[in-house]
Amino acid sequence: MPDAPQNGRSPLLSPLGQAPRVEIIPSHPEHSFRALTHDFPSEICGWGAHPEYEVHLITKTRGTFIAGDHIGTFAPGHVSLMGPNLPHDWVSDLEPGVVAVNRDSVIQFTDEWIRSSMKLMPELSGLDSVLRQSTRGLVLGGSAAAQAFGAIQAVMQTTGTTQLARFFDVLSIFAAAEEHERTVVASAWIGLPSGLNETSAADAGLDYIFKNLTSKIRLAEAAQLAYMSEPAFSKYFKKATGLTFSDMVKKMRVAHARRLLATTDRSISAVASDSGYNNMANFNRQFRAEVGVTPSGYRQLDLADRTATQPLSMNVRAPGVEESS
Repeated sequence: MPDAPQNGRSPLLSPLGQAPRVEIIPSHPEHSFRALTHDFPSEICGWGAHPEYEVHLITKTRGTFIAGDHIGTFAPGHVSLMGPNLPHDWVSDLEPGVVAVNRDSVIQFTDEWIRSSMKLMPELSGLDSVLRQSTRGLVLGGSAAAQAFGAIQAVMQTTGTTQLARFFDVLSIFAAAEEHERTVVASAWIGLPSGLNETSAADAGLDYIFKNLTSKIRLAEAAQLAYMSEPAFSKYFKKATGLTFSDMVKKMRVAHARRLLATTDRSISAVASDSGYNNMANFNRQFRAEVGVTPSGYRQLDLADRTATQPLSMNVRAPGVEESS
């Protein structure tokens, strides 16, 4: 039996560094929105949510992206818009002690401010559909993502009225993107876990899945780590994440396999084994169900055709860390 929690808090951390939490983003009296860059790992981010919209750009590293019940992969150039209270995180694949400096560029703004601006400036009315879609996570692809990359960087490099103009450039790119370049990634989301039971189930379950992704995963063990019966754990895990425990395992394993197929030359059978599959027929079936093509077909796709949809963990930077390029 695992050690009991100390001081009323679970000793377990989620795979993204901490339990899902509500992030408090301070407003600034001299700025309409917040624009910043940060490293990975970083203490200012984690798997959680906040009331503000968030435009997010990855400038370096690859890894796993979670938005609501969606799990996918990301690479440099990944551009997304997360709506209010949608849990999200980007986790880079880095060796221990390595830090990716300025991995992200982030723009955050409130619904109250953008809606007020839309009332004062009718030209902004076209943003409404974008804002509504972002409540389920909106990811750009193709030329729209490339345009947004430059526009977001311009926001980071400017101030005053010029920065405000560049900010609206970013939103206009989202609004003007073709349907095939604008992807809603999550199912209709129920919001953050509403109680301690939901948080504990998600926290323990996700931590267990990530630590055992390539080996046997048992619901009973995850439930034990959450100090719950199996039925209670299953109920609270689904309420918190939007997915059953088995579906979450499948999605995370397929996301891991996608990264291996795209970034290594390992054989498909080795990728299957490295992703926790001992049966090739089962691996092919589940991969195709999630991605739409077989593993071999996925590897043959051009980079632009591989769906790359994916944020950041609350990990403490160790002394003497190395910087990732």
